[in-house]
Amino acid sequence: MENTIITTAAAAAAIPMWQALSLTCILTWVFAASSLNLTQRIRSMVQPWVARRVAADVPLILRIQRLNHGLLDNLFSALSCVVSVPFYTGFLPLLFWSGHCRLGRQMTILMAFCDYVGNSIKDLVSAPRPSCPPVRRITYTKDEKENSLEYGLPSSHALNTVCLSGYMLHYILTCTRESNSTVFTVAFAIVVSLVLLIGLARIYLGMHSLIDVLAGIVIGLSILGFWLVVHGHIDDFVVSGQNVTSFWASLSLLLLFAYPKPEFPTPSFEYHAAFDGVAFGIVSGVQQTYLQFHNEAVPRIFSEQMPLPVFIGRVIVGIPAILVVKFCSKALSKWMLPVVCNTLGIPIRSSCYLPALKVSDDDKKKSECKQSGYLQKMFSFISPQESYDVDTGIRFLQYAGLAWSVVDLVPSLFSYLRL
Repeated sequence: MENTIITTAAAAAAIPMWQALSLTCILTWVFAASSLNLTQRIRSMVQPWVARRVAADVPLILRIQRLNHGLLDNLFSALSCVVSVPFYTGFLPLLFWSGHCRLGRQMTILMAFCDYVGNSIKDLVSAPRPSCPPVRRITYTKDEKENSLEYGLPSSHALNTVCLSGYMLHYILTCTRESNSTVFTVAFAIVVSLVLLIGLARIYLGMHSLIDVLAGIVIGLSILGFWLVVHGHIDDFVVSGQNVTSFWASLSLLLLFAYPKPEFPTPSFEYHAAFDGVAFGIVSGVQQTYLQFHNEAVPRIFSEQMPLPVFIGRVIVGIPAILVVKFCSKALSKWMLPVVCNTLGIPIRSSCYLPALKVSDDDKKKSECKQSGYLQKMFSFISPQESYDVDTGIRFLQYAGLAWSVVDLVPSLFSYLRL
């Protein structure tokens, strides 16, 4: 008995207070939001005002769209793709493989943070995009067509551009220790111009109103300011902290449950679940292999140890490898998760990945959508048999496996191949 008490006390002492406090705060929010219906209360206060502002911005959008030209259509569509989440998802592995591991870690976690905050606010407010017609909505790519199904405020493109380009500027100036005011002014002007151009592009394409873009910029600046204060502490925790993997797994799980239920289902939750998995895979992989592959002494691109041909070789080897891991992770998750859930007696359904578990339209109307906050339902005595969408777990594990391969499996291949 005495040994059990000592073991329990030691385990409790091993959990830092800030970790326990963070998870407790999120869990408290989940229960408070569920019991007090906070999502609906906040939406009822904010949504009407935002909807009026979006409608009032339609004449401005139409004036901007009078510049209608094929060149502008292609330019702004391409520019929107360059600063989209899929682009950054493809760009981030290159940072790790080029030796800029710290920047890769920070950009990944910051991107996940931006994605969660932005999409949560979108689904919390559930404000419409500009009405089409009269606004002309230009969606050349599949990604843009899916984005158009989301709610409008805030503009994720504007928010992400502010945060990621701002942090990139901070990182470059810090690493180069550049003190020339002219260089800083030029770099800052480039970042500001990019943000303004992205904002204009989103309005021209009919994807957002002015209030959406302004909200994205303001929220992005707030997140960037916060991140510049805490990024060093977060990086220290990831590479050398206690309970890193277990804490991040718990955090990821609770954030999925804390996500607000939108007025109508949108792809926003799917995007978050995927990038939540990416962040978990990167954090867990780096924490295990920091000393081998991701410390500050690793060679960087254009150095003697890593000339450009070596980096190109890494890309040629790495990209197919992570795609194979992504495919295998998805297949394994599709087989494993239903088995685990059935073993534990957890009722599940599938909206996409598993046809055998799809529900009928009538059942969908009776059940909550997948963004409805599963933890609330789990602790609700009203509907204890509510089924859960297993696709969320599949998507999370699929992208977690992909991200893990970027920082663990693929660097091991590089070491074996002497790349």
